[in-house]
Amino acid sequence: MYSLTISQEFNAPIDALFNAWTKPEVISQWFAPGAMTVPEAKVDFKVGGSYRFVMQNQEGEQFVVGGEYTEIAQPDKLVFSWQWESSPHATMVTVLFTSVSENKSKLELIHSEFQEQDACDKHNEGWLGCLANLPRALV
Repeated sequence: MYSLTISQEFNAPIDALFNAWTKPEVISQWFAPGAMTVPEAKVDFKVGGSYRFVMQNQEGEQFVVGGEYTEIAQPDKLVFSWQWESSPHATMVTVLFTSVSENKSKLELIHSEFQEQDACDKHNEGWLGCLANLPRALV
């Protein structure tokens, strides 16, 4: 099995950073890489609750991912399964949030249980693209 870890700091309080992962109206502002959009974000934010996000590219092609929240420790930790609609295999995402100062927070994302290095690498690129868009949702 393969996994990836990404650590980044953001100019936002820890609560704002955590909430950007929990509210559909905020998720739809950033949860897709590059110029892709999020025309649909459904969230049942509770342990055992599910989510479904639709990412869409410029040509209108859609990529649908969903999963279940397995651990929620606000504002420090979020764990959820991750499964593309087109894939039979689910992976796991753990997001850790740390307060650095009053208006700065650190996010550590661990995405694990990939069966192939190629899939892991593609998700690393995708996550970096998503996280590059995250600051616009933290305003």
